[in-house]
Amino acid sequence: MIDLDEKDILITGGTGSFGNKLTELFLDRHNPNRLIILSRDELKQAKMKQRFSPQEHPCLRYFIGDVREKSRLYRAFSDVDVVIHAAALKRVPAAEYNPIEPIKTNVMGGRNVIEAAIDQGVDRVIALSTDKGANPVNLYGATKLCSDKLFVAGNNYSGTGGTRFSVVRYGNVVGSRGSVIPFFLEKRETGTLPITDPRMTRFWITLEQAAEFVLKNLARMEGGEVFVPKIPSMKITDLAEAIAPDCDHEIVGIRPGEKLHEVMVPKNVARRTLEFDDYYAVLPAFRGWDSEGYQKEKGGRWCEDQFKYGSDTNEHWLTAEEIRDMIGLDEEEYSRSDQETRVTAAE
Repeated sequence: MIDLDEKDILITGGTGSFGNKLTELFLDRHNPNRLIILSRDELKQAKMKQRFSPQEHPCLRYFIGDVREKSRLYRAFSDVDVVIHAAALKRVPAAEYNPIEPIKTNVMGGRNVIEAAIDQGVDRVIALSTDKGANPVNLYGATKLCSDKLFVAGNNYSGTGGTRFSVVRYGNVVGSRGSVIPFFLEKRETGTLPITDPRMTRFWITLEQAAEFVLKNLARMEGGEVFVPKIPSMKITDLAEAIAPDCDHEIVGIRPGEKLHEVMVPKNVARRTLEFDDYYAVLPAFRGWDSEGYQKEKGGRWCEDQFKYGSDTNEHWLTAEEIRDMIGLDEEEYSRSDQETRVTAAE
């Protein structure tokens, strides 16, 4: 179990939704020597400082920088013990239209993080991934798959006793920037919600659960694992029902680069995947440690060949009521929103 007290911790892309939640958990539960927020957006940093003030939390440091710039990372990673790499360009349509930009950030930026971490003697690095990086069909997913492989292979570059790298892969985050929820909340006032495909399913996780999962894997990682949480699935139609049950649905079709269902453990890696009570661990194809010894030490059971962990084959499905609880739509607001929807639709 890693002790995060008195450690120097850095979060790339730390001004995002995930970075804000992880900062909250670090400050509430630990006593880091330094907690460094590295991002390229000075406005987001100014807003974040209003919530997490360096005056109230002397451990906080706010660094302007971009993972595309290796020299900045070398300076920022000086004397850092732990790096959580959350910086990414993740908007699917934007990546399709501007393909070179996500490659520069997600792939080459990942390479810069790996090299700076090794050369500066960082102890542990966890990189955030996405379900879109497994069997990708869009450029964003492809860049994240490439990034995942870079971080897994980073252990080969660092060698025994060097920097350890692992990856955390999870699904759609409730309330994160770019979530469909604010879009549905806005559209329900019109009385009609646009639905891409009524068969569509997605994995669903809260920001708190995502941040908690990262902290747990900081402690359990050996280096090279891709950690996947066991989280529920939801149908897009159930989400629409949870937010606006009286709205009509307009089927608009799947957008370019979008999947009908998501996968987090593809069939081709099942043979080297361990299943635990609340997560899966995909072990690296090339590793400096024995997989059977890992299994005996950590526990878990090997997945069957051709096993797939997909949003459409999941055992845990959210009901509309559970979805409302997750997004924080209480009964009073739910009833009020239903009434407003009916009035607006009638007008």
